Amino acid sequence: MSEAKKYPAPVTNPETAAFWDAAKQGKFMIKRCTACGEAHYFPRSICPFCYSDKTVWEEASGEGTIYTWSLMRKSPTGPYAIGYVTLKEGPSVQTNFVDCDLEKLKIGQKVRVVFKPTDGAPLPFFTPA
Repeated sequence: MSEAKKYPAPVTNPETAAFWDAAKQGKFMIKRCTACGEAHYFPRSICPFCYSDKTVWEEASGEGTIYTWSLMRKSPTGPYAIGYVTLKEGPSVQTNFVDCDLEKLKIGQKVRVVFKPTDGAPLPFFTPA
């Protein structure tokens, strides 16, 4: 019988603490700039679009679509898939895909966020919806 995959705990800092606190409650957060209206991920205090510091936390739906992905077959820990998901709210997220048949992933496929436990805050990944 194989062991459950162990994920490393995320490194947190004061700027991302709210993100990781929300993840502990099963919430996937993004930031939105109140100056230009653009949503962005990875959450940071300065808007990457207009450089304003007027950003607010917003709970994302956790739903998205696979923009692109790549299957890594040769790895000491076994095959895994990474890629980009375009969130319903607009931002793209680089992620790993979990809890699915990696061979059946497709560009344009609907996915949803899932959180995997660590020794710290849980990590967000995506799985087919």
